[in-house]
Amino acid sequence: MEHGTGESEGLTLVARKPCFGLPTACPNCLPVYIYLKFSKIPFNLEFNLIHPDSDQIPFVESGDRVAYNNEKGGVIQNLKEDGIVNLDSGVSGLPEWVSVKAMIESWLADAVMYELWVASDGKSAHKIYYSDLPWPIGKILYFKQVHAVKQLLGITSDNAENREEEIYSRATLAYDALSSRLGEESFFFENRPTSLDAVFLGHVLFTLHALPETSVLRSKLLGHANLVKYAENLKMEYIDASSSSPSAPQSDPSSSDARKGPSYWRSKPKSKPKKEKSEEEKKFRRRAKYFLATQLVAVLVFLSLLGGSDDADVDLGDDDDVMGYD
Repeated sequence: MEHGTGESEGLTLVARKPCFGLPTACPNCLPVYIYLKFSKIPFNLEFNLIHPDSDQIPFVESGDRVAYNNEKGGVIQNLKEDGIVNLDSGVSGLPEWVSVKAMIESWLADAVMYELWVASDGKSAHKIYYSDLPWPIGKILYFKQVHAVKQLLGITSDNAENREEEIYSRATLAYDALSSRLGEESFFFENRPTSLDAVFLGHVLFTLHALPETSVLRSKLLGHANLVKYAENLKMEYIDASSSSPSAPQSDPSSSDARKGPSYWRSKPKSKPKKEKSEEEKKFRRRAKYFLATQLVAVLVFLSLLGGSDDADVDLGDDDDVMGYD
């Protein structure tokens, strides 16, 4: 296991808040959290509650470097390239490892995205992303994300049924292949954790805990006892057992500091020189200043259009089945 030679002191993961019994309920954040837990490198966990639509979250700060989710390869790849932590040494070049990980990050990721934003009533998404925002703003952002996910998955009113069948069919094939590959082992390759395990464990825990009991994807996963046992064992060893460990201090998402906005960034020790912010980070922080104001304007514009147009219901008709919180 190679942990790299880069600086890891003061490592901070900024993620979305915990819920559903998970340390972070965001399907993108959870694998990064698990990857750092696998590495056994101490890190701080902090929460961002004010940018539900940001694709930069999760991100990891280490010294003067910041690895953002929307950078090429994502956070985990950047942690590996920067020499901070690399759990994939010796396996990342194996063709089977590459193909299995690609299957998880495509077929299974699409299935979770479909269930979270299209095939459900939206309650899980609301709790994860929007519950700390004023209701009208959260509702509008939810509508916007549903539309974006449908575009990303190529779903239209004409092909919705076919796309659903295709998404679930691929998920079923993926679970079958993963179940056969894992067998009764504790990890997928070389009996040690890699980023593949982090990504898949994050997927399984999110599917089992955050998706509703009526979830089709959840029922398909429960049909593979060894995958469920795999997740339960690793959760107990790496997440539950260390939840009170001082190696990973966590900020309280209900605290005033966590809700103020940009002030959630932990102050650097005085003994260290102040780092120069990158353009990406400056841009990210500037958004906080105008976030609520711009979203309020969006709500007012939306409501005015809704009240003044007889066609408003038609424009949103495709999403009526997934945008309620009843």
